[in-house]
Amino acid sequence: MAGTKKAGEFNELVSPFLKAKLLDLSNKYGERSAEYNAISKQYLKDQSEKYQNNDFNTRHYESEVIVYYKNKPVAGVERLYKRTVLLEPTTVCAAHCRWCLRGQYPVKTLTDEQIEHATEYFGSEDLRNDVDEVLITGGDPLMSLKKLKVSLDNIKKHAENIKIIRIGTRVPFQDPKRINDNILDLFSGYKNFRFEIGVNVNHPIEFWEETEEALNKLNKNGIRIYNQNPLLKGVNDNFNTLVSLYQKLRDNNIEAHYLFHAIPLAGMDHHRTSLKKGYNLIRDLSSCGEFSGRSKPKYSVLSDIGKIAIYEDTIIDEDKKNNKLLLQSGFKYEDRMKWNPSWKIPKSTSVDKNGFLQTWYIDGKDD
Repeated sequence: MAGTKKAGEFNELVSPFLKAKLLDLSNKYGERSAEYNAISKQYLKDQSEKYQNNDFNTRHYESEVIVYYKNKPVAGVERLYKRTVLLEPTTVCAAHCRWCLRGQYPVKTLTDEQIEHATEYFGSEDLRNDVDEVLITGGDPLMSLKKLKVSLDNIKKHAENIKIIRIGTRVPFQDPKRINDNILDLFSGYKNFRFEIGVNVNHPIEFWEETEEALNKLNKNGIRIYNQNPLLKGVNDNFNTLVSLYQKLRDNNIEAHYLFHAIPLAGMDHHRTSLKKGYNLIRDLSSCGEFSGRSKPKYSVLSDIGKIAIYEDTIIDEDKKNNKLLLQSGFKYEDRMKWNPSWKIPKSTSVDKNGFLQTWYIDGKDD
């Protein structure tokens, strides 16, 4: 994948829709209010960003995830799992989430030829018996319907094995007017795909009236929606906010999929709680009766080797001096090499006696 800019070069980008909402919140509650901070902490630059730990990640995964097809690198593609491949046709977003690593990538959009090469790889002999879904992410795929259509047309043409198309987007919460007839008509034109929309909403206040209208349009068109969001210090790192958030998801027919521990990203450690705090919150959420059990997410981290679900025995060692935790994954090294022969084991990772990957992960702090 593309390299990253330095943390200090991460430009602030706030959509006109969000700027208007921030102004409304400021006028109604004040700029020191929890309501205002729930949005401002996600999108506005913070002085803390200039204080960064050089040991933090500079890319999404520290492992090498480049794949090759016909002796050429497949641009915009990652494969870390058996049944799913990731396609990133553009890195353009409606707004830059301060805690998101992908927002720090240089702006890049794939050519139509690169997209076709990627989809030929999806339908290749090596993948067609295992891979049946594509996660189209970015950036935000709904920022370029032209590139999304090129992607869908080529998947349909070259990869009959693909049945599920997942699209990662924050457009319903950042620029909801984009959920219009053009997008709905695009989805309805591909009867051979099951579409799923993966959104990212972090606080119940983000369910604006315009957003709920956009979500309702997607629901009425039979598109499944799921949420995966980070635990953010000062935004949603408390029990009551999360209860309200997951109830709002339920109200809007959205599946609660993942609650992620915030990525150890250079310049953004002020967003991160300890892993233990998140585990305690998810334990309290899981055992409480305050909202439906159908709305309770899995707690996970985005480690150097991919997603790792956090359970009581996931943490197998601790380096207190460097604030790192050794995590036990369910990934077998031989499987990873089978799925992506060009994958390289990162420095943070080792293979245990049973062939499973273990990786060191930088923890956050609660002070």
